[in-house]
Amino acid sequence: MASVSLSEFSLLAFSSLFVIVDPIAVIPAFLAMTPHDTPEQRTRMARLACIVTAMLLLVFAFLGQAVFRFLGITLPAFQLAASVVLMLIALDMLRAERSRAQETKEEVAAGAAKHDAAVTPLAIPMLAGPGAISTVILLHSKAAGWAQQMALGLSVILVCIAAYGIFALSAHGARWLSPIALRVSTRVMGLLLAAIAMQFLLNALKELGVIQV
Repeated sequence: MASVSLSEFSLLAFSSLFVIVDPIAVIPAFLAMTPHDTPEQRTRMARLACIVTAMLLLVFAFLGQAVFRFLGITLPAFQLAASVVLMLIALDMLRAERSRAQETKEEVAAGAAKHDAAVTPLAIPMLAGPGAISTVILLHSKAAGWAQQMALGLSVILVCIAAYGIFALSAHGARWLSPIALRVSTRVMGLLLAAIAMQFLLNALKELGVIQV
C-alpha cells in the first residue's frame, strides 16, 4: 500500500471496518435473539456488545503483530489468509446473506436461548469476527506513524458507536428498516468488501515480489 495521508487512512480505516462489522445486517439476528426483551434490555445488551467489540478489536489492532512475530507468521502470509476470509464473507454479502464466518444459525439459536447474548454470540463472532480482527491487524501494519495508529483506534471506537446507535434504533422493532433496503445495502457493502479483500491480496503479492503494482 502506497503512503497515504492521515485523512485518507482514516477514511479507509473507518469505511473498511464499518463494512466488515456490518451492524445493519446483524439487526435481524439481534432481534431474533431478544424476542422477549424490552427495548431498554435490548439497548443495554447492544451497549455491552459494542463495548466488548471495541475492546477486542483494539487489543488485536495493537498487539496482533506481536503475536504473529511470536508465532513466526509473516505479514504477507496473514494478508493472503485474510483476503480469502474477507472474500468468502463478501461473496455471501453479494447474495444478501450473512456469512457463516460471521454467524451461524446455531449461534443465533443459542443466543436466543441465553439470558444475555451480548458477549457471545453478538459481540463475538457476529461483530468482532475473523474478518474484523484480520482487518484491524492489517490496517495497523500499514499505519505510518502514531497519528495513523491513533486514527485507527478512533475509527474502531466510532464504528462501535455507530453500531450501538443502529442497534438502539432497532431495539424498538426495526420497523424503519425495509427488507429491500437491507438487501441492497448488504450487496453494496459486499462489493466494497470484495475490493478490500483483493487489495489485501495484491499487497501480499507485491510484498512477496510476485507482482509489481
